[in-house]
Amino acid sequence: MRFQEPLLEGRLVERYKRFLADVVLADGEQVTAHCANPGAMMGLKEPGSRVFLSRASNPNRKLKYNWELVEVPAGGGPHQLVGINTSRPNLLVAEALREGRLAPFVGYDRVRPEVKYGRNSRVDFLLEKDGEPPCYLEVKNCHLMREAGFAEFPDCVAARSAKHLYELSDMAAAGARAALVYVIQMDAERFDVARDIDPAYDKAFRHGLAAGVESYAYICRMSLDEVTVDRPVEIVTPR
Repeated sequence: MRFQEPLLEGRLVERYKRFLADVVLADGEQVTAHCANPGAMMGLKEPGSRVFLSRASNPNRKLKYNWELVEVPAGGGPHQLVGINTSRPNLLVAEALREGRLAPFVGYDRVRPEVKYGRNSRVDFLLEKDGEPPCYLEVKNCHLMREAGFAEFPDCVAARSAKHLYELSDMAAAGARAALVYVIQMDAERFDVARDIDPAYDKAFRHGLAAGVESYAYICRMSLDEVTVDRPVEIVTPR
């Protein structure tokens, strides 16, 4: 997924009220950008961090910029770009599905986004092929790294994400295929659930695995020009 135009570099002043971030651009102008990330963003919001913004596509929007990337020594490792925009992973997965780059999901004839299912929910993607069970596919953004090379989800209590896991479990029990893809917008070698941050999500994750929900984690290739789903990484077996 290529950015539509070059990103603007700046330095983070402050992230506040969850969805706002003040940034000083390279020319000295201070702007307020939309931060499309409701999480804790541990290690990603230090004042002075090098950040990159995109311009809003809607000229009438109040906030003219979106915070896309931050450069940090994630988990104490070398500096790297981390994608913090949680609206991007669904677009990244949609692109990867179209191009046949997600091996576990190749061969479906139809891919429908935002389909109602479960208890008043919408699944991110419903994959269909005549003569085969449908596949309910949920996507989660991962940007937490507390140890170099080791990505984790979630970075805060994620009750809604836990609810999705139980609903995926119900779909699997009913005979459908159900799967969860963690899109890691940074470089990592392995992935695990941050069970100390949200024990309830860990419980839901274990329940899902037992019910037959498939789980996959993919890192992204990050640059200032584009973000692309790259390769799968190991999911650590729950203890």
